[in-house]
Amino acid sequence: MCRNCGSIVGGGEAQCAVCGTAVSSSAVGNQTRTTADGETVRFARAVLNRPYKFTIVLLVVNIFVFILMWQTSRIPLSMSTPLPFEVLIPFGAKVNYLIQTGHQWWRFVTPMFLHVNLLHLIVNMYSLWIVGPYVEKLYGSAKFIVFWLLTGVAGVIASYLTVRPALATGPIGAFIFKTTDVPSAGASGALFGLVGVLFVFGIKFRHELPEGFKRAFGTGLLPMILLNLFIGYVLRGFIDNAAHLGGLVSGAMLALVVDYRRPGERSGIAVTWRALQWGAIAVVALSFLKTVQHFRDPLHPDLVAVAPAAQPAEPQNQAYLFYAKAVNDAQEALVVALQDKNISNIDTAVMNLDAAPSLDPKADELRQRLKVLLLRTKDADATPAPSPPSGKNKPAATTLVQDYVVWRQEYGQWLKTGARSHSGLGEIETK
Repeated sequence: MCRNCGSIVGGGEAQCAVCGTAVSSSAVGNQTRTTADGETVRFARAVLNRPYKFTIVLLVVNIFVFILMWQTSRIPLSMSTPLPFEVLIPFGAKVNYLIQTGHQWWRFVTPMFLHVNLLHLIVNMYSLWIVGPYVEKLYGSAKFIVFWLLTGVAGVIASYLTVRPALATGPIGAFIFKTTDVPSAGASGALFGLVGVLFVFGIKFRHELPEGFKRAFGTGLLPMILLNLFIGYVLRGFIDNAAHLGGLVSGAMLALVVDYRRPGERSGIAVTWRALQWGAIAVVALSFLKTVQHFRDPLHPDLVAVAPAAQPAEPQNQAYLFYAKAVNDAQEALVVALQDKNISNIDTAVMNLDAAPSLDPKADELRQRLKVLLLRTKDADATPAPSPPSGKNKPAATTLVQDYVVWRQEYGQWLKTGARSHSGLGEIETK
């Protein structure tokens, strides 16, 4: 802990990164300790003594939501094992298909509070703990909450707009655009937004900032930004780089137009910002309320984009290609029939399944079961079922959806194991 400004100093650091005061024991022993100028110390103390309660609130909320997701999943807690789609989707992960066809707008908000595994949560919450307090202390809690929501939503929108398989070619295209519409979640878009705020803040107010803050903000953040973008480039396909860029750019734009609380200024918050703060909190609360209302919606699990997940980019086995295409087309026909009551594609899907080549006994069993689901859906649509008087019997559509979810889980497991010997691919990529 720096004795002059009270900020935390990293292990092995010779001086405080905020006020510039020498803190190493060797420096003290040699009596070469340097004391920062009074302006820097006053500025650092004024900023660092401000509260950052909403950073802690966000930490608690993210951790609490992850615990709920983990308990719902009923799988052992693991650092790297991702939560299944059947958990991510009901909790509000971003899925383009659901936003487009179901008009589930809240999926632009809720993903910033979800994480796919424990490692994902730890990395993002550590980053929030490092970056969040600076933004909240500089701009105040009201602006901080608005920044978090706006930059997080901007990141999700960027992710939504970049699911463009045709553009995901070449090094730049694969870095920004995505080939599959899989569930996307994480607070990194909002975190990059906070970094964008601090980056522009350090440049915008460089003439009035003490020297220590100039090193901590502004161009001093460039190495961290570039390093994270490089990691995203190396791990493209696993990391949603579009969400990171969307958050970063939106945060920088907000910092260009929003002022900050200078040391010595009154701590009162403008009525407008207070209203925006409570408006942002209300939007988050309403989004999770909508999530709760649709949590047990039986159509959620089967509206994951099935075709991209099952189709390899460069299959080495033509028989597998024909089989995968027939199964993917059949799934699409089934989803359309269940959701839109449109059975026009079912007959063609059944014919394609019959014509698909035989790969192994499990693949043949899955194909036959999918064909039965298609025929059951067609029969259920042609013969409307009367409403059960007791209310105990499940509607035919609900039973079909549940059977399809079970089939989908088994098919996904086959893709990870038996399908590899036919496709010539390794493990299927997930985000």
